[in-house]
Amino acid sequence: MDNYFELYELPESFHPDQQKVKAKFYELSRLYHPDRFAQAEGSQKLESLTMASLNNKAYKALGNADATMAYLLKLRGVLKDEEPNTLPPAFLMEMMDINEAVSDFEAEPDNTAAREAVINGMKEQFDDWLAVAEQLTQRFDNGEQNEQLLLQIKDMYFRKKYLLRIQERIDKFAAR
Repeated sequence: MDNYFELYELPESFHPDQQKVKAKFYELSRLYHPDRFAQAEGSQKLESLTMASLNNKAYKALGNADATMAYLLKLRGVLKDEEPNTLPPAFLMEMMDINEAVSDFEAEPDNTAAREAVINGMKEQFDDWLAVAEQLTQRFDNGEQNEQLLLQIKDMYFRKKYLLRIQERIDKFAAR
């Protein structure tokens, strides 16, 4: 796996300095832009295309907090591509309650009480997730870089993905 932190000359962090990420992206974009190599020989063209692609992938991974979390967890070998969520039963029960409330909301779209219950439940879950995730990722960034901490961050990552799917469901229904 390519190490985007090394490419951008940044320490591994869940909160990379976004000004440095952007500056390095533009620097490498100028350096390896394929237009600069239009008249070059095949190997130089291939290298410029490879580096431009790598730079775009790095920017996409490090320029977004959720993508950075997933990328760093994969880089550290804690998260695998297409890995199934393994969430605690208590969390899944809470999500089942929220999903039932969403179903009630879909069945009775004029029921503002159901809608408010769903939105409030999700806001509470997001706020809780964000607070815990921020604490855990800050601990990592401050030097506590052990596997147990990374597994806790992975758990928060999966929780947020679950909540975002419910949010998309609500947004999709509300847009009708």
